[in-house]
Amino acid sequence: MVSTVTRTAAIAAAALAVGIVAGMGVSETLHAQNGIKRIPLQRVELSDVPGKTAVMGIAEIQPGTAAGRHSHPGYEMGYMLEGTSIMQFDGEPPKEIKAGESYVIPAGTIHDARAVGDKPVRVIAIYIVDTDKPLATPAAK
Repeated sequence: MVSTVTRTAAIAAAALAVGIVAGMGVSETLHAQNGIKRIPLQRVELSDVPGKTAVMGIAEIQPGTAAGRHSHPGYEMGYMLEGTSIMQFDGEPPKEIKAGESYVIPAGTIHDARAVGDKPVRVIAIYIVDTDKPLATPAAK
């Protein structure tokens, strides 16, 4: 079984899916930008958990592209569909996440992910976040 921290690495890529704008529809695809393509799949306010929203998306990241240091106002969990990502959490050594591995990133954890190798990374991510906050916030340098 892959450790929680190791699983987290894949998500930075998915965190890019977090770049999903709150009001976007399920079928909208964002154009590739800086080597990252985000595909929003679903956004649901959780009626049984007031103030929380679930967001699901796919991120496709070209080799050598990084998400950039950021955090989320809630949990992120995901599954690496294709490729390999190096995830960096502040204060921890880099973690490698490969296709077929899953991850969990706790709320507020500053992280970054970079696609490595010669294939793009494809990751599906689910975020359980505060409804009234942005899905992702860039971290200070």
